[in-house]
Parts: sequence; structure tokens; C-alpha cells
Amino acid sequence: MAERRTLYEIYWEILVFCKTPRAFTAIINRCDLNSKNGQAYIGFLCTKQLLSKVTKGGKSQYSTTEQAGEYLSLFTELYQKLFDKIPGFRL
Repeated sequence: MAERRTLYEIYWEILVFCKTPRAFTAIINRCDLNSKNGQAYIGFLCTKQLLSKVTKGGKSQYSTTEQAGEYLSLFTELYQKLFDKIPGFRL
């Protein structure tokens, strides 16, 4: 049985995935979220200015901001100290 991801792991996964701008559907599919939860997670990250909505080629996409670097570094460091490995997800 797979372990459930924490809220912080989901935020981390979205931010890592969006280092390259991604469409909403790509994010929810890749991160295995439903639309309602995906909107909530993405909305929260946008309000914290860790994720930004950009328009590329007439399409809306989400991209990790520079400010997210601190969260990603701190989360990765904490995760490594707790579990002796870096957080991971399927590519």
C-alpha cells in the first residue's frame, strides 16, 4: 500500500514540476490530483507567490517563481534529515 503524501510534499511536487511552465491539466495529471484539490493547491501557491500564472502562446500556464527556491531548499533539507533520502516522485 502506498503512503499518502503530505500537503507539503504535494506543494513540493507541484513546484518542482512547474520549473518549466505547465498547464493546469498537466499539473493535476502529473501530481495525481482531482480538479478541485488542484485548484486549491495551485491557488494557495499563487497567493504565496511561489507559483505564478503566465500566458505562453495564448495559453495559461503556471511557473515556479524565484521565491519558491527557498521553500524547495528548506523542504528538501528537512525531508533528507527525517528520511535520509530526498523527496521523490515518478518522472
